[in-house]
Amino acid sequence: MNNNKRCFLCLLLLLTMVSLFPEDKPDALALFVQKKYAEAEQVCIAEIEETPKNMDSYVVLGWALLAQKKFKEAAKYAELGMKVSRYDLRNLFTAGEAYYNTGENKKALKYLEEYAQIAPMTNKNIKYIYYFMGEIFIRQSEYSRADMAFSTALHFDSKVADWWARLGYAREMAENYQMALEAYDNALKLEPNHAEAKRGKNKVKQLLG
Repeated sequence: MNNNKRCFLCLLLLLTMVSLFPEDKPDALALFVQKKYAEAEQVCIAEIEETPKNMDSYVVLGWALLAQKKFKEAAKYAELGMKVSRYDLRNLFTAGEAYYNTGENKKALKYLEEYAQIAPMTNKNIKYIYYFMGEIFIRQSEYSRADMAFSTALHFDSKVADWWARLGYAREMAENYQMALEAYDNALKLEPNHAEAKRGKNKVKQLLG
C-alpha cells in the first residue's frame, strides 16, 4: 500500500472515531462552580431549548442569573421551571431570592414559605429562608413576625452578627427594648465594631434610661 492510500485510510479512521465519540458538551454546573456565570447561563439556555423539561438546567440557570444579579431573569426562569417541577426546593429558593431582590415581597414570601413548609429542618438553606422572610417582614412593618423569622434563622446558625443586629432592630421597632438590647449585645460579641448593632445598642439604652 502506498503512502497516499495509507494516509487517506488513517484520515478516514480518525473522522470515524470523531463521529463515534463527539466532543463532550459544556458542563453548565462546572462552569458555575468555576464562577463563569455568563457561560453557564448560555449553556443552560441552550439545554432548555433542546430539552425543555430538563429541571437541572433551570436550576443551574437560576443560580447563574442570581450570581450575576439578573434577578428579573432568574424569577422568570424559576417560574418556567415550576411548570416542569412545581415544588423542586432548589427552584423555590431561586424564586424566593429573586423576588426578594426585585422587591416583590408577596411573591417572595409565597415561595419562601412553601420552601419552609416542605424542606426538612436539616436542610442547609433553611436558615437563609427565614432570614429573607425576616427582612421582608421588616419591609412590611410586621416586626413581631420579623422577630420570629430572625430568631428561627439564628436557631439554625447563631454565629451571624448581621442577623442578630437585624433581630435587634425588629425588636427595637416593636418597642421591645430590653430584648433588642440583648440581640444587639449578641451581635457585638461576634463583631465588636458592627455599626448597626452599636447604633441600636446606644439608642435602646437611652430609651431604657
